Amino acid sequence: MRPLTKSKFISNTVFLLLVTIVISFFNSCKESDQSRKKILKIYNWADYIDEGLLEEFPKWYKEQTGEDVKIVYQVFDMPEVMYTKIAMGKEDFDLACPTQYLIERMLKKDMLLPIDRNFGKTGDSLGNISPFLRERMDAFSVPGKKAVDYMVPYMWGTSGILYNTQKISRQEVESWACLWNPKNKGKILMKDHYWDVYNMAAIYGFYQDIISGKRTRYNISNDHTDQDIAMVEKQLKLLKPNLAGWEADFGKEMMTKGEMWMNYAWSGDAVWAVEEAAKVNVSLDYVVPKEGSNIWFDGWIIPKYARNVKAASYFLNYLCQSKIALRNMNVSGYCSAVASPEIMKAQIDSTLTGTVNLDYFFGPGNEKLHINPIQYPDSSVVNRCVLLHDFLDKNDKILEMWSRVKGDNL
Repeated sequence: MRPLTKSKFISNTVFLLLVTIVISFFNSCKESDQSRKKILKIYNWADYIDEGLLEEFPKWYKEQTGEDVKIVYQVFDMPEVMYTKIAMGKEDFDLACPTQYLIERMLKKDMLLPIDRNFGKTGDSLGNISPFLRERMDAFSVPGKKAVDYMVPYMWGTSGILYNTQKISRQEVESWACLWNPKNKGKILMKDHYWDVYNMAAIYGFYQDIISGKRTRYNISNDHTDQDIAMVEKQLKLLKPNLAGWEADFGKEMMTKGEMWMNYAWSGDAVWAVEEAAKVNVSLDYVVPKEGSNIWFDGWIIPKYARNVKAASYFLNYLCQSKIALRNMNVSGYCSAVASPEIMKAQIDSTLTGTVNLDYFFGPGNEKLHINPIQYPDSSVVNRCVLLHDFLDKNDKILEMWSRVKGDNL
């Protein structure tokens, strides 16, 4: 979900070339257990971490443990690619950062190792994760395995509509119906991500059932009956003629140039796009429509074939320190799962006139904070969003439906 910004392209390209050389070297040599314990292999989304931390962590780790470690870092742009590599068991990554539905699948399929929270003299910072997200992690637990022992939330957000305020009104985008409106034909970009888009179409298509109390958003988003899948397919086929195309990560950039009116977007991308567009006098905003949407989170896990669980666990502890979490937020534009007082203080913006109720995230007494409402959604927005589970045994049927919808693509 976390694409590469232009400002980081050159530095990231050079960095990744160096990483490729390191990877080739280690793949060409048969590593002994001893030498492998001095390497930490990380697999993450592109542009989703402050790269300086990758250089600084080995020194911090040496100070905490007295041991040396070298980081080998790779990136992916599609979560299914990451999942396939780990599921095949041919990669020995020590850490990966999937989205929640894949974490659930990996936990159910016994693909994960527990986090080692024996940090010696180092304080345990994993407790800085917001109770809001820790409670939602419980939904992914399986018999004999508590999700909290196997995953650490990293960034989180909502899915909604990034829109050009000079082309379309706030009132219109407050309903998903705007995507089906013929007047917007050719001015809409849709995420090429079946997990999110399925949920959007389901909640919109069954909204009358939600209003009447016949079904809940959670049921609609997670039941996946054959009838539900058929309805979603119908809705998406009606939507397709309005689309200018499907995109994985370039939609927000086209929005900043004023080339499109609307883009199905993740909130972190919207934060970046709004700021970048303002530099060239393009006015963008973001909304989670009234029908509802989903809350997602990406989290760190230790794959079953990891060979350096100790360094991996220490790295997770490192990421949950407030100062480190802030640096990663500044790079990615996304919202950290860390909910410490230091994070809240740093995010307060006195220039904002409106306030958001964030007592659900930071705790009681934080009902009126001057914080970016795109990055940190108000409690009223959160109340109409649901946490999505994996499609599990319906995954193949939904992928077949998705293939029929996209057809020859756009």
